[in-house]
Amino acid sequence: MAVIQMSDDETEFPDSTDSSGSTDELIEKLEDELDDDGSDNSSSDEEAESQDSRIKRLKSDSTSETKASTSAGTAEQKLDGCMHPGSFGGICIHCGQKVDGESGVSFGYIHKGLKLDDKEISRVRSRDVKNLLNRRKLCLVLDLDHTLLNTTSLHRLSPEEMHLKTHTDSLEDISKGSLFMLEHVQVMTKLRPFVRTFLKEASEMFEMYIYTMGDRQYSLEMARLLDPQGEYFKDKVISRDDGTQKNVKDLDLVLGTENSIIILDDKEEVWPKYRDNLILMERYHFFNSSCQDFGLQCKSLAALNIDENENDGALAKILEVLRQINYKFFDELQGDLVDRDVRQVLSSFRGEVLRGCVIVFSLNFHGDLRILRRIAERLGATCLKKLDPTVTHVIGTDFVTKESRWAVQEKKFLVSRRWLEAANFFLQKQPEENFLVKIH
Repeated sequence: MAVIQMSDDETEFPDSTDSSGSTDELIEKLEDELDDDGSDNSSSDEEAESQDSRIKRLKSDSTSETKASTSAGTAEQKLDGCMHPGSFGGICIHCGQKVDGESGVSFGYIHKGLKLDDKEISRVRSRDVKNLLNRRKLCLVLDLDHTLLNTTSLHRLSPEEMHLKTHTDSLEDISKGSLFMLEHVQVMTKLRPFVRTFLKEASEMFEMYIYTMGDRQYSLEMARLLDPQGEYFKDKVISRDDGTQKNVKDLDLVLGTENSIIILDDKEEVWPKYRDNLILMERYHFFNSSCQDFGLQCKSLAALNIDENENDGALAKILEVLRQINYKFFDELQGDLVDRDVRQVLSSFRGEVLRGCVIVFSLNFHGDLRILRRIAERLGATCLKKLDPTVTHVIGTDFVTKESRWAVQEKKFLVSRRWLEAANFFLQKQPEENFLVKIH
């Protein structure tokens, strides 16, 4: 079976038919109808059970709240007495009547055919977030490719990587492996070092979602590799097929409030409205095809027969950042939990990384200069356009400029842009000696 490499660098599997159909049963028979649909859904039995539980809970909660609003005499009620807060297969989850199939936001990743209106989404979010906060948890939205793992099509393996085919781990005991060949979809996937420990420990502080630009089948295959026991994600796997906007990711499908969500993703541009929630991840390029897709003129980790450091790699460093954010949110912020904002914590944390650093950029960065200045300022640095004695760092290249020559003469730090980018990825000031620029 062939695979298609998409332009957004996720992997897409060929379309598969999901035959779970709509129902003419009334809401009282929703449980039976869900059991019938379970055999047709492409999800695993555990996922189906999780989906069913979520819908039953929605039904129960919606019914009780609608009864309460009815007794209070809600003026907004429709002629039939039901506000139709959501539907499943075209049937209202409260009253069992047929509803307009176009109304509501689709939550197909929870169960195919499930839709909720804005008021119901807001109610569910509010309830779920209160429950999370009471357990000292926030929401964590995780990208897949280049963040938690790296996937390549088998036909794109380089000659130097072909040996990997004989070193893959067993799909019979996924939890002990990290390199998998999925022959039925012709791909190979390498999990990022430390990812299993990361997910285990992050799950104690966050309710976690997967959100990928890959298609539905791909997202479920990768979730199975990352979470073979269904402990962390259950039905919280959102793919491109579920998204409400093209080529961007949005939090409208995440049942958490914006002030309680942290995002980990290697692409800032796919989150145009939620950059204050985002921690940008250093990309994981295990396969040669990944390096090619991003225009990198270097050998892959696989070709070099090396990998990220298990205990000092990107995920290990970010896990420590998440611990600190969780602590600051629950133990340092003041006020009611529901009124606190994790974006405030992240912004404050980010702004301390390079505080006290005074930076001048070498003029040979040209078009990238504005982006680099923005990164430095978000990290708390002061950026100057002219050299003066207060400057602590000059960021340059091995191409000699007056700024780099001045830095050497005045014994200031002359570092590459990687020093700044690493600080941005790991939200921690990096040792300058690891990023020094030598000029002649």
